Amino acid sequence: MSNNMTLNNRVRAQRYFVCLILLFFVSGCASLVRPNYTQELVKLRAGNYKLDKDHAYVNFKIGHLGLSMIVGRFNTVDASLEFDPANIEAMKINGVIDAASIDVNNEDLEDTLRGGYWFDTDRYPQVTFDSGKVVLAESGDLEVSGALTVLGVTKPITLIGRFNGGADNLLTRKYTLGFEGAATISRADFGMDAFEGIIADNVEIEIHAEFQRL
Repeated sequence: MSNNMTLNNRVRAQRYFVCLILLFFVSGCASLVRPNYTQELVKLRAGNYKLDKDHAYVNFKIGHLGLSMIVGRFNTVDASLEFDPANIEAMKINGVIDAASIDVNNEDLEDTLRGGYWFDTDRYPQVTFDSGKVVLAESGDLEVSGALTVLGVTKPITLIGRFNGGADNLLTRKYTLGFEGAATISRADFGMDAFEGIIADNVEIEIHAEFQRL
């Protein structure tokens, strides 16, 4: 019994040691890949940035029958960013979404969503966002007001965003900013009001992206 307990303790100790080594290795790799990392907004580098499409996610969710949420994303997006931490109010974000790239993990539903009742992608292939006024809140969040165009209809929305930090990415050899944002819109505002008794009106949008300095 005591031998078994000793053996078990040794195994636990070895596993703990291995975990510590792995954590040290991973954190070391992170510091090598992203030197000069900072989360301080004022220390981020000014410049013109382009979206890293390999690390960009535009997700959405919308209520279904009041019972659950339909969750999806757009697989093809692009964006540009003009950024100066010393003049945050002048920041500009312009984004373009390929509406036909909608992905809800259901091919039949995706085909339906590309159709005339929904995104009507043959007539309106793109969803666009162009920022206007930017306000830095006391919380550190950015209130990015702008114009969202869906189905050829343009409406004002406010995106609540935040920069997660910036660093030199030695894998890409480019200085990179991490950004996230969220907004809630009414689909009916854009003329997408089909099946209102089944599908909720409010759509929650979530953005996670990395921007590379040009």
